[in-house]
Amino acid sequence: MRIVSLTPATTEILFALGAGDRLVGRDQYSHWPDAAERVPDLGPGLRPNVEAVLAARPDLVLLYASEDNRGAAQRLRQAGIVTAAYKVDRIQQFDSLTRQLGRLVGDSARGARVADTVKHTLDSVRALTRDAARVSVVMPTWDRPLIVIGGGSFMSELVDIAGGRNVYDTSRTPSPTVTFEDVVRRNPDAVLVGPERAAIVRTSAAWRGLGAVRRGRVLVLDTALTLRPAVRLGEGAVSLARLLHPELFR
Repeated sequence: MRIVSLTPATTEILFALGAGDRLVGRDQYSHWPDAAERVPDLGPGLRPNVEAVLAARPDLVLLYASEDNRGAAQRLRQAGIVTAAYKVDRIQQFDSLTRQLGRLVGDSARGARVADTVKHTLDSVRALTRDAARVSVVMPTWDRPLIVIGGGSFMSELVDIAGGRNVYDTSRTPSPTVTFEDVVRRNPDAVLVGPERAAIVRTSAAWRGLGAVRRGRVLVLDTALTLRPAVRLGEGAVSLARLLHPELFR
């Protein structure tokens, strides 16, 4: 098959399945593994350039499941191209997707093996941190309005596996909008942010109002491992556990 993958998660999974050589197009954010850079960049994964996708002559197109992509999916199907759309917010959805893609590319055994390997690593990290004191965290992703990672996100699950507790784990949405006053009221032990936002949080007058920031508990995520629900989920859990419980790795 000739495959166009317009989500970073499906691109990473396809390479893990040994099907990277079938890719004839990717979205602009699919940069891992390094071999993905050699696949033609067809632009955005949301509201994709349908003409560019069609020009790649794919047999299969993988899209992000969203309202923004509904029109593109319809046009691709009308053109006779098998089109599948996926949304991965939870770890279980990654597991299911990996097995489904294994079947789609004709290697169910490898799909199961990749999914099981990630699960084994996650289970190992969970066992390592089981008796550790929970470190409560907040994970801001945007400032105006203030958006944080909620309990509907796989990242909240990773924090739990790594021995932490997301103070917004009761939110069913992946990215709820909250107030800064509410963050202060919940008083997390630490703030988890990517490297590009860490300096902002450390120096912001508003964020300095949070005890965790004043105590220097701004922890920098390895975003390459933690921001995508794909084959590096296990590595992401390990990196989070090292941040939250460095004493377990001495």
